[in-house]
Amino acid sequence: MFDDLSGKRVLVTGASSGLGAHFARLLAERGAHVAAAARRTDRLAALAQESAGLPGKIVPVSLDVGSVAAIEKGIAEAARLLGGIDVLVNNAGVGETEQALSVSEAQWDQQLDVNLKGCFFAAQAVAKLMAEQEDGGAIVNIASILGERVAGRVAPYAISKAGLIQMTKALALEWARHRIRVNALAPGYVMTDINREFFAGEAGEALKQRIPMRRPGELSDLDGPFLLLCSEAARYMTGSVVAVDGGHLVSGL
Repeated sequence: MFDDLSGKRVLVTGASSGLGAHFARLLAERGAHVAAAARRTDRLAALAQESAGLPGKIVPVSLDVGSVAAIEKGIAEAARLLGGIDVLVNNAGVGETEQALSVSEAQWDQQLDVNLKGCFFAAQAVAKLMAEQEDGGAIVNIASILGERVAGRVAPYAISKAGLIQMTKALALEWARHRIRVNALAPGYVMTDINREFFAGEAGEALKQRIPMRRPGELSDLDGPFLLLCSEAARYMTGSVVAVDGGHLVSGL
């Protein structure tokens, strides 16, 4: 079964909350041994404790994707704890709403550093380990439909996610010879505790009407495509960008 990841050693960045925490739990449910990485280690410890009864295990790892030195240190620790890394989930990301005319250098740097630079150097550090493994490995970059189409007031975020999509393809080309698959998952608007109140209001209802399926996604809607990209069922997929968006990307202009 493609969703059986028993024994796979997986590093998930940005795992202290949101999609990252969801992916870490999902992987442990499918038998993977997961290094959950983020700056907020107290939340990671709670996540590991909550997941103690699952088939796989979750271990916390301190990792700040804003620093290349911290990325390399965190990945080395994750590899030590797991005995290697078979799958990297490049999930860490930040976003902020601001008109393009008002974006500051600090806002630009933060989003590009975390969403693009951090993902690149995390992939590079893990790929160096995977290239030495007989079976190589898989890298799953968590992109966004905003990397393919744009919305207002999110220019640095959209630009960083577009860069992440192109990075996915560039690394897939170079690293296929090392048996490393590099793919991206591009979620659309997904309901979380952070935006639940927004979707209950008038603006949220208007956004729903622009999604062909007329609803935002649920976290569980990402599970199947995500597990596919992490598993050997996708062994001949690399450089792919899988959109999970209720048809938003193909909606009429």
